[in-house]
Parts: sequence; structure tokens; C-alpha cells
Amino acid sequence: MTAPHATPASVPSASGDPGPGSPASAGPAFELPSDDRVLSPRTGYTRAHWEAAADGLLRAAWRWATPGNALLDLPGRPSRSGVRSDGLEGYARTFLAAAFRVAGAGGKDPHGWLERYADGLAAGTRTPGRDDTESWPLILDHHVQGQPMVESASVALGLRLTAPWLWDRLDPGVQDRAEEWLRGSLRHTPAPNNWYLFPYSVAGFLESVGRSDAETSRARERALTLLESWYRGEGWYADGDSRAFDHYNGWALHLYPMLDAHLAGDAEASAHHGARLRAHLDGFSLLFGGDGAPLHFGRSLTYRFAASAAVGLGAVTGHTPLAPGVSRRLVSGALRYFLDRGATGDDGLLSLGWHGPHDATLQYYSGPASPYWASKAFVALLAPEDHPLWTAPEEPAPSEGPDRVLALPVPGLLVQSTRADGIVRLHNHGSDHIRPHEGEAGVPDDPHYSRGAYSTGTGPTAAANVADNHVALELSGRSSGRRRIHPLGAGGGDGWGWAASWHRPVFASGAPMVPGLRVESVTVARGRYELRVHRVVGAPPGARLRQTGWATGPGEEVRSALRGLHGWAAEPEERRAPQGTAFTRWAVVPELTGPAEGTALFAALATLTAEPGAAPLSGAVSEVTVDGGTIEVRWTDDGSRTRIAFDPLTVGHG
Repeated sequence: MTAPHATPASVPSASGDPGPGSPASAGPAFELPSDDRVLSPRTGYTRAHWEAAADGLLRAAWRWATPGNALLDLPGRPSRSGVRSDGLEGYARTFLAAAFRVAGAGGKDPHGWLERYADGLAAGTRTPGRDDTESWPLILDHHVQGQPMVESASVALGLRLTAPWLWDRLDPGVQDRAEEWLRGSLRHTPAPNNWYLFPYSVAGFLESVGRSDAETSRARERALTLLESWYRGEGWYADGDSRAFDHYNGWALHLYPMLDAHLAGDAEASAHHGARLRAHLDGFSLLFGGDGAPLHFGRSLTYRFAASAAVGLGAVTGHTPLAPGVSRRLVSGALRYFLDRGATGDDGLLSLGWHGPHDATLQYYSGPASPYWASKAFVALLAPEDHPLWTAPEEPAPSEGPDRVLALPVPGLLVQSTRADGIVRLHNHGSDHIRPHEGEAGVPDDPHYSRGAYSTGTGPTAAANVADNHVALELSGRSSGRRRIHPLGAGGGDGWGWAASWHRPVFASGAPMVPGLRVESVTVARGRYELRVHRVVGAPPGARLRQTGWATGPGEEVRSALRGLHGWAAEPEERRAPQGTAFTRWAVVPELTGPAEGTALFAALATLTAEPGAAPLSGAVSEVTVDGGTIEVRWTDDGSRTRIAFDPLTVGHG
């Protein structure tokens, strides 16, 4: 094993070095080329680094293959789908990385990856469903045995990408068996979300090799019909018939149809999906921190650098608003961010977690091979060596420019970035991941969606600890949760922005709700400051409101502060979160409380910063004026005023 590459001490955290609050650089457990600080002054990474990273990840995973190469049984706790499904997951998801690697090299396969996958395909499809060493599980309905349907899309894409060097050389009998297994995804019911793109991708592959029929046409038509119904505008899809907006936009809802159109050479479909991808990247590109970190928000975060897949795909297909050097800065920054922070253990395997292992980051469907959906980031390798993605000098990421505040009205999100520390914050007033048929009281709190804010430098606290960035009503010792989020709007102007929503406080114990009770919330972002205003309506006697701030580790560079401006009873207290976050082993959370009977108005100022010498919150606001349901705040630095009124909601700044 070679020593990890060194990064010059003079390079700032934007280079991919560990940023504030991060563990020291460990580097990946496999060899990478030396940094190229001429072509890539910020990350040091080139196309050769990407190829080496793919090979390193594949080499580590293939140590755990079955004798016939059909399953990669990686070590670790199994998912709820069982070890056989997990073994298929290991095969399928690593196949994606190998396929992008080989296809991007024009079929050159110096390590012989495709021969292994060809052998595994033959062994796995020989007797599918049998309980033996090699057989793949059958694809059934999502609620019965659905995980193989997810993996069928990766197998199909891998075969499509490498068809001249793998599929076309297979024995016809193996081709027929593979087709029959893949068609299980066309004949069974997906989960009611992005899963419909899995049979879509399978059908796309079958049609590409001359095996189209009414079954493949139906699968593709059904998926595209649903995709259109989920499109909300401005490049954003909901993940199903709900208000789930997260990384699945990039690594699923854009990736599958856009890649399908690109591989098919379908100009009309490419233009259609490409316009949406371009619109999505216009805002999404701001959701990567100056250290390369993707935004820590939503489910399946263990897929890590897959968050950059849409950026790479945009560069490959030409459907992007980003200059090539910016695209490479983003994709290489995300890859290096995780490789430098221990995402691979000493054995070179991607762990279940964020930097390293972290249970609270995971979902019940996560198994040992789940992190290898990170392979989707290697779509960037479809750009050949002479493509501008690899030849243009790196340019700064959007978060490395001037401070920005970006309102995204369609998903109900507010993005705030600060150049001084490279931190990007997301204020959530629109994404709740609650499906239409679910009642609010019966849905458990989900720390990855229910919190009011997320960032590239902090993670949410675990469900058993005090909730960070949370507003809750407290009644008779019971604290409310935030389930379904109802957006009220988003907007802004030069250097500032706002987003608003309301929610019905739901209680896990006792009566699930109080009639007429609601909380209306507005966030105004400006520089590194967050003005958080809440109006409580219909609160019974004895009710209290609690507002928490960002969760940070004691003594770390990333610091959290919270200050009451109106309605709160006292100075903030510090609450302990011993389970920590994905960024710190142990965390503290500032908290404000105040009486909330009837209709009550609250305002607080919050900040998350790693800026050296940042001034305290106490001097940020010079005057607060409240008149009924209207509050006006005067900012000290330039005398500007922010005015928020309810009934109707209006937000102004000037």
C-alpha cells in the first residue's frame, strides 16, 4: 500500500483538504497519481485520478466476489433485503463504475474488469432464485422482494455502456437468460417514486440490442408519463407524488432519462431532458461547499460523491450552464472530499456512512454494497481525454465566489453561501418526504428532511438526541414534530433572500394534534446571518415554543450561534447531543424558549460560520420593531431594514 498523496500546506480548504470540523486527511487506501496543481489548482485531480479511483474501488470490492463472480458479498451488516440481494447489489453497483471506466476509455480494459462481470452474469442468471452460491434473486414487486429491481437498472446500464466489448461477445444462451432475468423488472411493481426509472432503463437497454416489444414500450411510456407529472419546473422533480426534493433529482430523476437519450442518440429526447438538466444545474451547482462537500440533506447520503453525477452528465452531454473548469472543480472536489476523509477504510471499501462509518446517516435499506451507487459519479469518464471537462483549467466553484443567497421557489428552498468559509446552507421550506397517503401523525420524524436547515459543514443530530434547527411547540411536556411542510413562497434580491412555509405541529404521544394550531415560519438570509421568524396561531394555555440552532462540535472551527430578538424568554441555553452528527462525534445545540399562548410572534438571529474573527450576533441588529403581526429588523452594518408581515405574508428588504 502506498502512502496517501500529500497536499501542499499553502492550498486552502477549497482544494479538497479537510475543512473546518473535519478529521485529518487520511487519503484513500489505494494509489492515486500525483496532484496536478497547474491544470487543477483547486483539487489537483485530473482524469487519471478518476480512472485510478475507479480501479482502486473496484479492486477492493472484487476481493469479496463469489467463485463464479456473480455476487460481491462485502463485509458488514446486511440490509433488510438479505445477504443474497446485498451480493447482487455489490455486483451491479460496481459494474456501473467499471462500465463508465471502460466505455470512457473506448473499450480499453487493462485490468480485465469486463471479463469478470461477464462471468458473473453467466453464473448469476443460470438458476435465478435458487439458494446457492451464485444465483441472483428474482425481481419481484417492491414490497415483496424489490431491491433486485434497483440493481437491474445498474446491470442494464452496465451492459448498454459496454455492449461492443461484453454483451456482443456473450454466448446467445447467456444473453437470453440475462434478458429473462432483466424482464422481471418490467413485470413487477416498482416503489411509487424514482423506481419507475429502473424498468425504464432496463427496457432502454433491451431495445438498444434489438429486443424491443410491447413490454419494453409500456415500461418506458409509463415511466416518462410519471416523470412528466413529477416535474415541478426550474429543473426540479418531486421524487414521486409528494414533496421530496433532494439528491435523487441529480443521481436518478435527471440521470436515467438524460443518459438514455444520450446513449440512444435521440436528439429530441436529449433536447427535452437536457433543457431541464441545464436548469437544474443552474441552482444545484451552488450546493457544493468550498471544500468540495455536497449538501448534507435528504436520504441515501451514503452514496456520497454520486451527488456530483448530474454535474458530470451535464458536461458529457453539453447540457449545462457551467464552464468545463467549473464542472471539473465540482465533480473532482466531491470525489476528493470523501477520499481524503476516510470514506474508504484501510481495505479500500466504501463504508456505510459519510466521512467514515456513521449509522445515523443510514436508512433501513442500506447494506454493505449500498455506498457503491457512488459509482454514478464516474459518468464523468464518458468524456474522453481531449474533452474540455478534462483539458480546461479548473475554475472556482459557485460557492467560492461572492456571498450568495439563492431562492428556489419550486422546491421551497433557500440557499446561502459565504465565501469566507466556503459553507453552503440550505433552509428547507418545501421538502418533507411525506407521501400523499400518509397521515402526518403516523409518520416518524426524519432528521434528513424535517429540520429547518442543513449545510455542507454540519449534519443533523440523531433522532434520539435534541433536534437541531428545529422549531417545536411544547405542551404538557410533549414536544411537537414538523411533518408535512406547506410552502408559502420564496424570493429575494441582491444579496438577500427569503423562504417561508407553515406546518401543523404533530405530537408523537397523547393527542396527535391540537385543532387550529399551526406554525408559520420565515427565513431571511443575508451574508452569514439567518433571520428566523415564526408566528404561532391557536396555541393553548401553557404552550411554549422552542427554537434550536446548528449542531456543532465543541472547540471546532465551525461555530453555531443563536440570539433571540423578540418573543423569547431568555438567553439561549446549550443542549447536548452525545450521538453527534456525521461531522462531529459529539455536538452541542443552542436553544431558545418562550411562551406561545394564542397567537404569538417570535424572531431570532442564527449563524453558522468558520470565518476567523467573525463578529458576535449581538451587534448584527440594531433595532427590532413589532406591530401586531408585523416585525421589522434594522441591520447594523448598512442600516437596511427587513420587514415581515403576516396575513397576507409579505417579505421586504431595503
